[in-house]
Amino acid sequence: MTIIPEKKNFEQDIIPTPDGKNVKITFLQHASLLFEYDGLNIYSDPVSNFDDCTIDYTKLPQADIILVSHDHYDHLDLAAIDDILSSDTRIVCNPTSAQQLENATVMQNGDILKLHNNTIKIVAVAAYNTTEGHLQFHPPHRDNGYILVLGGLRIYIAGDTEDTPEAYGIKDIDVAFLPVNQPYTMTLEQASNLARAIKPTILYPYHYTDTDIAQLPKQLSDNNIDVRLRQMP
Repeated sequence: MTIIPEKKNFEQDIIPTPDGKNVKITFLQHASLLFEYDGLNIYSDPVSNFDDCTIDYTKLPQADIILVSHDHYDHLDLAAIDDILSSDTRIVCNPTSAQQLENATVMQNGDILKLHNNTIKIVAVAAYNTTEGHLQFHPPHRDNGYILVLGGLRIYIAGDTEDTPEAYGIKDIDVAFLPVNQPYTMTLEQASNLARAIKPTILYPYHYTDTDIAQLPKQLSDNNIDVRLRQMP
């Protein structure tokens, strides 16, 4: 029997919002994030087990909103969702994930959703592979990234994607989460090029497995981007 150690200590950042409040970001693991804003708990791709570590979601706050980018095992975990689900939780997902989830709100690429009296805005952004030989991992028009707007703070959670034309068209991003682990998502060069184009104030590489992400701040040292490395392998 494999014993999986429980991950108990999470790094957290607090970022001020234009409306005078704060967003607290908890870096869970891999692609799993928790955003706390104005008493609301918003999870992105909550997953219990990854890379020989487990998270006990019963010890974390119940979710007001859960974002699911796509239905791969490291992004959609029904057990983790069940642990943070309440009768009021709103699950937002792409179409293929909705086949496994009850009462989910489905967003297609380009859709816009406003929640909680318009204080929260969610935009679904196309997430897919573009490199020849990798297209089968994340084909076009299937998966989502999300722009999450909290109190005017614009957060781009890219999901599993390469540097697509849709991503290059994103503007006015305060915080960006970009995945860096080819062949499934971006190379360091792709992530650097996209970051230079969209110019987030803060950049977090995530979903990076064994990529040497310490190279990313070096590649972006000539840009006014705050590259922050957190435990998100």
